[in-house]
Amino acid sequence: MRRTSGWIVRVLCLCASLTASAPNYPEDDELILDLMGEERTGAEPGAEPGAQLIRCNKALRLPHVHYIEEDSAIFAQSSPWNLQRLLQPEGGTSENSKYRPPNDGRNTEVYLMDGSVHSSHREVEGRVVITDFNSVPEEEGVRIHRQASRCSRHGTHIVGVVSGSDSGVAPGAGVKLVRVLDCQGRGTVSGVLAGLEYVRAELLPRPVGAVVVLLPLVGAFSRALNAACRDAVAYGAVVVAAAGNHRDDACLYSPASEPEVLQGFNSNTPDGYVHTPLTVIYFVLQVITIGAINSADQLMSQGAGGSNYGRCVDLFAPGDDIVSASSDCSTCFTSSSGTSQAAAHAAGIASVMLSSNQNMSPVQVLQMMLHHSIRNTIHFLSLSETHQLITPNLVAAMPSAYSSEAELLCRSVWSEMSRGEQVVSRCRLGEEMMSCSSYSPDGVPAGDTTTVNSRGMECVAHNGPEGKGVYAVARCCVIGGLQCQVHTSPTPGQEAECVGPQLHLSGCASRSSADFLSDSRPHHGDRKHCIVKDGSTSHAPSRHAPSRHAPSRHAPSRHAPSLECKVLEKISVDKDQVEVSCPTGWTLTDCKSISQGWALVGPGVTGNSCRFDRTTAAGITAGIAVCCHVRPPLH
Repeated sequence: MRRTSGWIVRVLCLCASLTASAPNYPEDDELILDLMGEERTGAEPGAEPGAQLIRCNKALRLPHVHYIEEDSAIFAQSSPWNLQRLLQPEGGTSENSKYRPPNDGRNTEVYLMDGSVHSSHREVEGRVVITDFNSVPEEEGVRIHRQASRCSRHGTHIVGVVSGSDSGVAPGAGVKLVRVLDCQGRGTVSGVLAGLEYVRAELLPRPVGAVVVLLPLVGAFSRALNAACRDAVAYGAVVVAAAGNHRDDACLYSPASEPEVLQGFNSNTPDGYVHTPLTVIYFVLQVITIGAINSADQLMSQGAGGSNYGRCVDLFAPGDDIVSASSDCSTCFTSSSGTSQAAAHAAGIASVMLSSNQNMSPVQVLQMMLHHSIRNTIHFLSLSETHQLITPNLVAAMPSAYSSEAELLCRSVWSEMSRGEQVVSRCRLGEEMMSCSSYSPDGVPAGDTTTVNSRGMECVAHNGPEGKGVYAVARCCVIGGLQCQVHTSPTPGQEAECVGPQLHLSGCASRSSADFLSDSRPHHGDRKHCIVKDGSTSHAPSRHAPSRHAPSRHAPSRHAPSLECKVLEKISVDKDQVEVSCPTGWTLTDCKSISQGWALVGPGVTGNSCRFDRTTAAGITAGIAVCCHVRPPLH
C-alpha cells in the first residue's frame, strides 16, 4: 500500500507545530485549557459540524499552530492478517509479506448488491461499473447527506475486500454495483428481489461465464428472498451471502437461511401440508452462507452482537478488523468488521476459483471451498452444545492450484433437530447422496432410511419412541460421471446388495420395525452388501433400484473416472473413543458404529474421519468407515 488515510471516528483538531522548540506563550494557557476541557467533554451525538469548526477556529488563534487537519488512521505496510490467513495451510505464496493468490480473478464478474461505491478509489479504479439499477427506500432525515462519503462507506469497503489492488482477495475481478441499500445501509426485500431480477436479465442474453453475486446484507427470514437466490443459482451464478451480525442462529435470517425448513410438508395432501407436525422436509437452497471470525479464530464479536452461526452457515472467513478502501478519499483506508466483510472474502475466493475453471458449477465451487478450508481451529465455547455440534468448524482458505483430474468431494448436510417422528435432509442440485445416517443427542434414534421421490433423494432419520430429538445427516458428494441410486432389501432381515462390477457400496442405512436402532454395516468383498439384524430393513447403493444410494458410472468413454471404495474398521474394547480415518487421497462417504449396547454417541463424521465416544461400558465397539476415491484413467 502507498498512502493510507483512514476512518474518521470523530473530528479531532490536530495542532501541527514544532512543540519541542515552540516558545512559551503564557497568555495562551487559558485558551489551551479551554480546548482541553472541550476535548474531555466531547461533542454530543449528532452535533452539527459547525461546533467542531468553532473549536478548530479557536485552536487557530494560538500563534504556534500553523494549520489543522482531520484525524485519520495509519497502518503498517504489510499484508494484513486476513489475507495471510487465506494462504494457510495452502494457497498462494507470500513473498515479502505480499499476498499472492494463484490468479487475480480477472476472468470473473462480481455483482455486488450494496449501497454506493467510491469507484474512483485507487484500490478499485477501473474495475467497478456502477449499473443504472437503483432500488432503495426513501431516506430518513437529512444529516446523513452532510457527509457524502457516508453513503458509499460500506460498499467501498466491501468492494475493496473483493478486488482491491492491495486489500482485495481477487485483485483483478471486475465488480458491478447493483444499488439496493441507502446511505444508512438499509434496504427492502422487494428492492433486493428487483436487484436479483436485474442481474438475471443481464445474464440471460449471453452465456453465463464466471459470475458471483455477493449479498453483504441480511434481514428477517424471507421465503421470497431465499427463492430468488435459488433462481440466481439456476442460471449459473455463485451466490454468496453474509450470515448476519446478530450472534444468533443464521437459519432465522435471509438470505443466510439456507436451507429453508418447511414444517409438516406432505405432497399427498391437497394443500401440501399435514396438520400435525410429524415430518420436517429439509429443502436446500443454493446460497453459500459465510460467518465471521477474528484473528484469534474466535467468532467475530461486535458490541452486543457478533457473527451468526448454526447449520445454515457453510463456513467462516476473516471478518474482524479488516483493512480496506475508505470512501473518505481516493487514497484512504479504514478498518471495519462484520459478516459482510467475511462474505466478501468468500466471494473473492470464488472469483479466483472460477477464473481458473469457468465451467465449475455453484455446488462445485462450494465443495472446493469446503475441501480446501482449514478445519477445527475455531473456538466455539460461547455456543451451546447443540450449536457446537451443527456449526461447521471450517475457515475459508485459498487453494494453491487446480488439478484437472477428477476428485471426489463430499460434505455432511445436517437437518434441524426434530422432536417429532422423523426429519429429512437433502443434498443440493448437482450433488449425489452417498450415504444417510442419523444422530440423536440422547442416543435413542430408530434408524435411518433413504427414499426417492419427485423431489429427489432424501435422507430420513427416525426418532425413537423415547427419544428427545434426532438429526438426519446426508453425505453429499460431487464428481462428474457419477450417479447414486438405491437398493432396498426385499424383506426385513435380508441384506441389501450392489450387483455389478461398476457399482460400489458407498454406505448403508437401516430401520427396525421394532422402533429401535438396528445396526447396519457395510461389507465389501465378492459381494458388496449391507449386513443387518433380523427384523430390520436395509438399504444399499446399487444401479437399478427404486430406493437408496449407490454410485454407478454411466459414461461410455474408457477415460471416464473410475470409482473405487473400501471399508475400514477399527475395534475398541476399553478406549473411551473409537475413530477410523480414510487415508490420504480417499474421501469418507459413510460412517457407522456397532456396539453391544446403547453406549456410543457422537456426530459420526468429523472431517474425513468417523468418530464415536463411549458413554458406558459396552464391551466391544467398532467404528466403520467407507472410503472412496477416483482412480486415474487408463491410457
